Amino acid sequence: MKLEIVSPDGVLFKGEAARVSLPGAAGSFDILPQHAPLIAALIQGTIRYENDGKRGEQAIKSGFVEVKDDYISVCIE
Repeated sequence: MKLEIVSPDGVLFKGEAARVSLPGAAGSFDILPQHAPLIAALIQGTIRYENDGKRGEQAIKSGFVEVKDDYISVCIE
């Protein structure tokens, strides 16, 4: 999957991810390949992503995520 995390300061991450964990307003959730289309609000927490055994994370205050056709777009504060 392609993951892009953007903030008002610009692009924070753009690359491949096999799994993404997000702090959703209704509870934390994971995105895996071929996930159904989704738009969700995010709350304060940490976005965690991994690909080929490498892991990354990004602390956030709030934001939104859109998932469509194995493309995950996250807009955060």
